[in-house]
Amino acid sequence: MSFNVLVVPEDPTYNGYILAPLVERLMSECGKPNSRVKVLTNPKAAGYHHAKALIVDSIIDRYSHFNLLLFMPDADGRDKRAEFQYLESTAAGQDVKLFCCAAVEEVEAWLLAGHLDKLEESWSEIRGNTSVKEQVFQPFLTAYGDSKRAGGGRDLLMKQTLENYAGLIGRCPELGDLQARICENLDEV
Repeated sequence: MSFNVLVVPEDPTYNGYILAPLVERLMSECGKPNSRVKVLTNPKAAGYHHAKALIVDSIIDRYSHFNLLLFMPDADGRDKRAEFQYLESTAAGQDVKLFCCAAVEEVEAWLLAGHLDKLEESWSEIRGNTSVKEQVFQPFLTAYGDSKRAGGGRDLLMKQTLENYAGLIGRCPELGDLQARICENLDEV
């Protein structure tokens, strides 16, 4: 029996190329290497607040047949724990397992965590930069991505990051916390 995971990004256009391989690896680390990971594109979220509204208004019900839903937005310098608690409890009230995990500060930082040797900024500067996508990631993607590939090569760069998975988890503890939550709750999903 397959294990189906739906990933809800703020915007699937580019984040999906980072999140899909990341979640596949998270699931593998939790003993579900053959999980089917789908990044939500219908309905297409257009930003954090829109994604949050979609989760409550339609995604929980429409995708309740999935074993696990993951909401993985940018933190953008904000503590979103109260909002995440609300979303997770709303899903639980409908017997749907939803875990939320905000990237500090943006999803692109997770990819950058595996490429520190190519960056001028220190990791603490990257983690604290609420505009890391524009200020660090875009120049990095221009230099090391592949403009001929869909997503500009984000998928390949993320796979390189995942080659040092322990380093990624060490640099991005929110991902370690998410992995622990998933692994601990697999009996319930």
